[in-house]
Amino acid sequence: MSAGRLVVCPTPIGNLEDVTLRVLSALREADVVACEDTRRTRVLLDRYGVDAKLVSYHEHNERGRAMELVDRMREGATVALVSDAGMPLVSDPGYVLVQACVAAGLAVEVLPGPSAVLSALVASALPADRWRFVGFLPRKAGELRELASAQETTVAFESPGRVAASLKVLAEVDPERPVAVCRELTKVHEEIARGTAAELAARYGEAPPKGEVVVVFAGAPEEEGDLEAAVEALRALVDAGAKARPAAGVVAQLTGVSANALYRALTAR
Repeated sequence: MSAGRLVVCPTPIGNLEDVTLRVLSALREADVVACEDTRRTRVLLDRYGVDAKLVSYHEHNERGRAMELVDRMREGATVALVSDAGMPLVSDPGYVLVQACVAAGLAVEVLPGPSAVLSALVASALPADRWRFVGFLPRKAGELRELASAQETTVAFESPGRVAASLKVLAEVDPERPVAVCRELTKVHEEIARGTAAELAARYGEAPPKGEVVVVFAGAPEEEGDLEAAVEALRALVDAGAKARPAAGVVAQLTGVSANALYRALTAR
């Protein structure tokens, strides 16, 4: 018997009408559907009259179940992989199974479909020519500040209760940084809030958002002028008795290098 294959199937992130015809066809034809939560997947399948055999595949049984599924594919089975919402592997289970299939020489087919990451990026109205997805925002302020120093647009998931705290850190780095908070994408209460880091930190500090959240923020502005020379000028002022923050502002006006970049470079040495 010829070897089977794995079909990776993205599912709607909210609105069930966003499922593609190819995904529905793949789910109908699969010998087994591996899903993060069988109850949630069953809702989608029932909506479209798909009668499929389901097995659970989640972060707690991923390694053992991946080996079982690989064995089935070696015997000729077609396995469809879905997560609760969006594309499997993107902050969802599936990496172990795809890796195991590649190692076993089994075919892996990935179908296009809904993605909260791409939807938020486009809805943010921020530059999309260079961007990166970082999963969930780090909890440590230092790591978040490091992310904010990148010059490409950043897309990340965040829990509702931490949105205000994360935006506060971002505002400390650059209060004018353009940000979009995308909430409940494709659902009835979808909301896209755009503004500066300082504005949105204040907004969500008063009233935390509800539901699933994707945060998008613009990259750090490209530095103008000579950073090394500007830092040396700042250091000379500080050595002469000036306070670092105000002095960084003065040097920034004279050199075109951002005050935040100057202050970070000074304190890092």
